[in-house]
Amino acid sequence: MKVKESATVVAKKKLAEGVYSLELETNASKYAVPGQFINIFSNDKSKLLPRPISICEINELKNTLRVVFRVVGEGTTEFSELQAGDTVEILGPLGNGFPLEGEKAIVVGGGIGVPPMLELAKQLKGSVTAVMGYRNDDLFLADEFIDAAADVIIATDDGSVGVHGTVVDAMKENELTADVIYACGPKPMLRGVAQYALEKGIKCYVSMEERMACGVGACLGCVCQSKEVDDHSHVKNKRVCKDGPVFLSTEVEL
Repeated sequence: MKVKESATVVAKKKLAEGVYSLELETNASKYAVPGQFINIFSNDKSKLLPRPISICEINELKNTLRVVFRVVGEGTTEFSELQAGDTVEILGPLGNGFPLEGEKAIVVGGGIGVPPMLELAKQLKGSVTAVMGYRNDDLFLADEFIDAAADVIIATDDGSVGVHGTVVDAMKENELTADVIYACGPKPMLRGVAQYALEKGIKCYVSMEERMACGVGACLGCVCQSKEVDDHSHVKNKRVCKDGPVFLSTEVEL
């Protein structure tokens, strides 16, 4: 179930250069699961399209959702300037989230693909290893994974912290195995993680980060290539916002 309503900003925090956290009071928290996202609408009515932002944390008791985003344009700049007490129109939760499987899981996040893995790590019942990739030592959310996961492994592009290289380099260096791998990040990263999972014989779920417009599956602006013919479009396409953003890695072309 999704709701469209005016959400109240409970808290705003800058986590790193250009990366912000917003805690929103919203009834959407009652229905959200890890891996889903919400559409946030600009208060400038000349900007018609909402911005889809993945859900970082769900708190049903406080009736809040937390989102973490990077400033990349006018819309996210506006959201970064919101203050506690401000209101913003949202629609959500949207998309399909991660299934909670396995007694031993690896959650992998790269860049702004790190935030949606936090709630997943909290909700998984078994042992969780978190592998996170960053550009440099701006390790936003890394400290919060310490409480959510049994092990935390960091990889940085510049080698300033942890493994010098990619998350896949970190997984190989630590010879990680599990029942299931969950990943969110840029497509080259997902491709590498999916290949690692294939070589190890591990089931793998990926969350795609395609650009979205409507967020509800109507406009076909966020399609990705699928391995099989899609029932909706009758071609080898999947709508990331509606059919995903979470897919089995064997379902989609990376």
